[in-house]
Amino acid sequence: MTLKEKIQQLAITHHSKIVAMRRHLHQHPELSFEEHETGKFVSTQLQSWAIPHQTGIAGTGVVALIEGRNPSKNIVALRADMDALPILEANDVPYKSQNPGIMHACGHDVHTASLLGAARILHETRTDWEGSIKLIFQPAEERLPGGASLMIKEGVLHDPSPASIVGQHVHPPLAAGKVGFRAGRYMGSCDELYITITGKGGHGAMPQDCIDPILMAAHLITTLQQIVSRNNDPTIPTVLTFGKINSTGGATNIIPNEVKIEGTFRTMDETWRRAAHQKMKHMAEHLIEGMGGKIDFFIDVGYPCLLNDEPLTLRMRQAAEAYLGTENVVDLPVRLTAEDFSYYSQELPACFYRLGTGNVSRGITSPVHSDTFDIDEEALKVGAGLMAWLALEELKE
Repeated sequence: MTLKEKIQQLAITHHSKIVAMRRHLHQHPELSFEEHETGKFVSTQLQSWAIPHQTGIAGTGVVALIEGRNPSKNIVALRADMDALPILEANDVPYKSQNPGIMHACGHDVHTASLLGAARILHETRTDWEGSIKLIFQPAEERLPGGASLMIKEGVLHDPSPASIVGQHVHPPLAAGKVGFRAGRYMGSCDELYITITGKGGHGAMPQDCIDPILMAAHLITTLQQIVSRNNDPTIPTVLTFGKINSTGGATNIIPNEVKIEGTFRTMDETWRRAAHQKMKHMAEHLIEGMGGKIDFFIDVGYPCLLNDEPLTLRMRQAAEAYLGTENVVDLPVRLTAEDFSYYSQELPACFYRLGTGNVSRGITSPVHSDTFDIDEEALKVGAGLMAWLALEELKE
């Protein structure tokens, strides 16, 4: 039996256990930076398999190391995130969340269970391969500043230092049994914009006596779109969206003193991102001051853009095709959603791919971040087995 066949068989053998781990995690979700029981669960599983590990990294994170023969020959890292979202689950399933208002609606229970499954497979085959695999169970992907950034600051990429890192994410539009890859620019940066415009309120019938922040806000929202339409290189995907606007006071006949606006800016180039921040602030300040008002423009800088290393991603795609068959590996489009795996991609060669979890015939089609999100648990065979296989193939480099 080849090593690939052994991994495929172990993924089938351990499938029921991986499903059970996923269901346990789904029933007991925890919010970002609060994954205390999740971290303990991960640690307990690793301990039961005699896999050495550390706990309490960046608060609740867990890091394990599986050594094969000649452990210092090469080192590859695998990453999974552990946190859930503040969503009340609407699914009627035996493993429904037992923590009201908290749900694994982004599949991090799948990611964690898959990496635990891969850990068991790698541990049981460790005499068949050379090198070491570092396993990163990360907190707080869903909340700034992102658990990845904190784990990096605490040295997760050192002692020992991996040469590359691989992560996966559930993808409901893709059928279970399939995976998707994209080399190069893949996911966007994510910055939050908080703007306060201050004017002078008064009677709506006498605007000449006021400095109207509503009017200024309308001009500002329209004007800032020029950052994308007239200043951006059209080859760089970029989006500026405002999702919230409200005033302090105000009515049909009352001009308020103040308007607050919130939005998001996303792009796929770090140089342009920094330049756009300055352009937005400069444009906003001059516009509002020119209209007689005052402005506070705060940018909460979030995750960087996610760059899939091209040589690594090509190797991972080829390895996935060898494991699953070419027909089960697809190309992915760029997307301006964000992921804190991007912090790893800024530090070392990284590959972030998508794990198909949908099943149209069974009605498993709900998107992530929805209250009816679920998966076809057959995907866990691929989730665990493929991660193990990709790591071992990369150890050969």
